[in-house]
Order: sequence, then structure tokens, then C-alpha cells
Amino acid sequence: MRVFDFDHAIVRLPGRSVIHGLRHDTQALPDYDGVADEHRTYVSALRDAGLDVDTLPPLEDFPDSVFVEDPALVFSEGAILLRPGAASRRHEAEEMRGALRRHFHRVLELGEGACVDGGDVLVTPMSVLIGLSKRTVLEGAQALCRALAELGRQARIVETPGSVLHLKSAAALIGEDTVVTTRALEGSGMFSGFKVLLTPPGEEAAANLVRINDVVLVGSGYPRTIDMLTGHGFELRTLPVGEVAKLDAGLSCMSLRWHAARTAA
Repeated sequence: MRVFDFDHAIVRLPGRSVIHGLRHDTQALPDYDGVADEHRTYVSALRDAGLDVDTLPPLEDFPDSVFVEDPALVFSEGAILLRPGAASRRHEAEEMRGALRRHFHRVLELGEGACVDGGDVLVTPMSVLIGLSKRTVLEGAQALCRALAELGRQARIVETPGSVLHLKSAAALIGEDTVVTTRALEGSGMFSGFKVLLTPPGEEAAANLVRINDVVLVGSGYPRTIDMLTGHGFELRTLPVGEVAKLDAGLSCMSLRWHAARTAA
């Protein structure tokens, strides 16, 4: 089974408070209706790709909670509750616990102080890459390595450039031996052994894409990246992400995805 073969997903509806979510550009105010429309289109794409989607209710007390990728990791073998690095997001994992226990017999948790955002975790066929960032600290990455080992997964801690918010803000696995990434992240050397496809200049944010089974979901506002991926033979579905992007997020951020056929009892 390929690491991007999925049949289940968890998403959370955006609350009206999403417009107050974390973002580096405080002048680019997102529109709630726009975020909700983009999220609805995204969920439809997941279902069209063959996934059974568990949609959780909005959490108005947590503006960023629509980005369910950060407080948890999910695998066929089990789930791991994380501890997001931003103080305003710390309790999102507690709100995710019930949903994970509905789907997984095994739910592991990290200890206090072990901050990790799921956006810094990239699963590849060889290992799970954990990127150190402003949101993921070394203690958290080491704790996550131990939790992954309990699930039978090997992990490797890598350094991400200071200009990158999350590892998956600038990288995505698009084939079993192929990644899409930015020039800045390629220079880190973490993708040695992979075929690397670089996003065109000015379209670095396009690297936050996601492959689901045989379809690649990519932002519709990145025409040169779309042409590049089409030229390499990938089947694409383009989705609007303009409002979500104002929240420093992208397509990988809005779902937790796994293949349930081998879920451990």
C-alpha cells in the first residue's frame, strides 16, 4: 500500500472565528464565507477521491481548529495526539481526542512541553520526516519519534529554513519517490534520494498540495505549477485556496487522512 492511499478522513468545519486565526499578514483579513466555501469544495474533493469523511463541528473558541492536521497524526496502525506550538492552539488536541478514539483503538499522546505541529510532519515510504520550526521544538520531535516507534514507524528529524512556517508549507510527497518543494527547502538536503520537482518562482505556496490515491489536489491559483505537474503525468484536481492562504495554510492542513483497512485492534 502506498503512503498516499487513503479511504478515511477527519475534517472540522470552520467557525466564524476563523477570521481571527493566526497569520503573518495581519492586513489580509480572510472572509468567513470564502473560507467556508473553500472548505466545502475541499471536502467534496475528498469524497470524490473515494474517502469516507467524518466532519466535526466548528470550535468557535479555537479560530485555527479547521486546520486539523496540526493537533494530531493518523496512520493505519493508530493515532497520535500532538501539542501544537502556538499557545492559542494548545487545547485543540483535547477537542480531537474523542474523534480519534471513535476511529482508532490505539491513541498515543505526547508529554507536556513536547510541542509538535502536524504540519511539520511529512510521511514518506522510507521514514517520517519531522521538521524543526517555530512551532515544533526538538523535545517535541524526539517525543514524536518515540511515539512513532511504538506504531512501528521510523522517523528522522530535519531542519527547516527559518522562512518556512511548516515543513509541509513547502513540501509534499507526490509520488513514492518524488516530492514537490521549494528551492529554499531543496537546499536543506533533506530530500536526498528523492526526485525533486521545484515550484516555479512566485508559486512557492503551491507546494502545500496533497496527493490522495491517484489524484493530486493543488491550488487553482498556481498555473505554472499546474502545467509542470500535468507535464509530469499527474492527474490533478484544482481547488480554490485564496482565503485559506490568508491564514498561512493550504490543502494538506484541512484533513487527517488514513487507510482504515489495516487499522490495528
